Amino acid sequence: MSKWQQYERVFSHFDENGDGRLSPLELQQCVRKMGGELSAMDAETAIKFLDLDEDGSVKLEDFVKFVEGGEEEEREKDLKEAFKMYEMEESCCITPKSLKRMLSRLGESKTIDECRIMISHFDLNGDEVLNFDEFKVMML
Repeated sequence: MSKWQQYERVFSHFDENGDGRLSPLELQQCVRKMGGELSAMDAETAIKFLDLDEDGSVKLEDFVKFVEGGEEEEREKDLKEAFKMYEMEESCCITPKSLKRMLSRLGESKTIDECRIMISHFDLNGDEVLNFDEFKVMML
């Protein structure tokens, strides 16, 4: 089953009347089925937040963008954690020395010059270190 089909399946579970749109009432009912409570006001607010094209309801495309946006936030958080492992003394960048240190912790022995060369491949601004944005590009 493809990712899109999985999204459709979950969405159709929320979309009780099958009209291809989630209403505040359908959202409330779904939350209630899962054992939670959602006031009418909170349901309206949630729908407004999720309704990217501002047509008053949440369609499958809105739902998918929301879910994938959450995944993107999680990816960003994971990348930040990984970046912190490589950066030196919270300098907000990965230096050849900090890269060498981390690689040796991982069992990979490299010289400072080798680390400098590795960094140069992704150093977009030429400052001989990797900032977080450059690190993200490298990890994509």
